[in-house]
Amino acid sequence: MRVLALVPGDIGNQILFFPTLETIKQQYPQASIDVLVEPSSKKAYRVCKNVDDVLVFDFQDRNSFADYLNLLGTVRDREYDVLISLKTSWRIKLLLWLNGIPTRIGYQDDSAIYLSTTVNRKAEQYTAQMYHDLLTGLGIRASCPPITINVPTEDIQWAESEQQRRRMDSGYIVLWDQPSTTEISSYPIANWQTIVQDMEQRQTGLSIVILQSDRNQAWVTTMVSANGNLKEIAPPDVGKTAAIIAGANLVLCTSGMAMQLAIATDTYTFALVGSQDKTIPINQENCHAISSKTEDLQEIQPETVITQLWQQ
Repeated sequence: MRVLALVPGDIGNQILFFPTLETIKQQYPQASIDVLVEPSSKKAYRVCKNVDDVLVFDFQDRNSFADYLNLLGTVRDREYDVLISLKTSWRIKLLLWLNGIPTRIGYQDDSAIYLSTTVNRKAEQYTAQMYHDLLTGLGIRASCPPITINVPTEDIQWAESEQQRRRMDSGYIVLWDQPSTTEISSYPIANWQTIVQDMEQRQTGLSIVILQSDRNQAWVTTMVSANGNLKEIAPPDVGKTAAIIAGANLVLCTSGMAMQLAIATDTYTFALVGSQDKTIPINQENCHAISSKTEDLQEIQPETVITQLWQQ
């Protein structure tokens, strides 16, 4: 059986889909599983062992007719038996319907006319569980497994070398913020600085690491300029980012890639999230949500964060 999963969204969203991929592989060990993702999200699959190939396509509505034809040809050549689709445009659904994939599974509220089997979207539940529900379209009733990742040995070795080089043998705290807009950060810089100052005053002996991705350089630069004691680390890929996070004593972050990697590695984590955020599992013992009363993280006072951090 050949399976194609359409997974738009960023790296954090890809990781939330990993449990679904794991269950497919468990139920159909001989299946060939490919994913179709946005170009910037391909790197997530460095830490996923359940995917055979990663195809890329810009899911935004900026594609030319030639782009759609190329996708049509790629999919037709691979002769997929099953399509599993998260929310995508009707154009892509139409394209894959024309391609003749026999079993096409998606949500009932998303271009259902082009699907052979639809599943109710339960948006109020944990996002990974909502994605996993799509497997009921294949008759799979298994429980949604926790998120797990497979970090390459070379990435673990890189992280250990980085810890030694930066003299972090006594342990370290990871800070991470990646805005989804053009703003410098999701959580106000002044609040971050207040939290860092409190960490330093407590003299825990732990280094404070500020983690850089390809989308938060402005935040990193601003934070390091304000406090030269911060140790800036810019892992070159997702595997090395995961290895740095896995070695941390504590992670304080906003919602996104770092939070999902922390959950996957079972690292003790506090996540600053909006009131409607559904990307944290309810029963994750080592991940604690510090929630705003709205979707605006600015409403979370730094004193609230500090209290939560040190009362656990």
